Amino acid sequence: MNAGQPAGDGRRVESVRVWDPLVRVFHWSLVAAFAGAYALGDDGGAVHQALGYTVLGLIAFRLVWGLVGSRHARFADFVPSPRRLLAYLKDVMARREARHLGHNPAGAAMILMLLLTLTGTGITGWLQTTDAYWGSEAMEDVHEALANITLMLIGLHVAGVVFSSLRHRENLARAMFTGRKRPS
Repeated sequence: MNAGQPAGDGRRVESVRVWDPLVRVFHWSLVAAFAGAYALGDDGGAVHQALGYTVLGLIAFRLVWGLVGSRHARFADFVPSPRRLLAYLKDVMARREARHLGHNPAGAAMILMLLLTLTGTGITGWLQTTDAYWGSEAMEDVHEALANITLMLIGLHVAGVVFSSLRHRENLARAMFTGRKRPS
């Protein structure tokens, strides 16, 4: 179903639903949980741990929703092959990349990398609560490195959102709140 949005000059621009409410709630909840856990750091104690478990729970939900969710939520809809990703990146460099209604191949690859590093961060955090890794400096170092890599990927993700928003003249951050984008 299409719905009109103000275009800024008084006319209405049609939009279509792309991201369902569960994807959007997942996204912003993940942002909040990771940001809170990262900000608290090692001194966050039980709250840091609870936020870490929240991240893992959200990822578990997203993995299931990536298999059974709405069209643009499904991994089958947006996860690119390496060849498709490379072709898209070449098109970006040549300034001729196609606009995608859902995630573009670079955004999809970023999602996968973020899910992997967030999962690794959460698992290594949990492992530090077990008898086998309690007090393990090596596990703490891996946990911290994964959290910092995740933070770096988040910066690249935000830069990619800004880049794509400017290149295709659409506000992708707003679309992640509303779930809607222009159809073409």
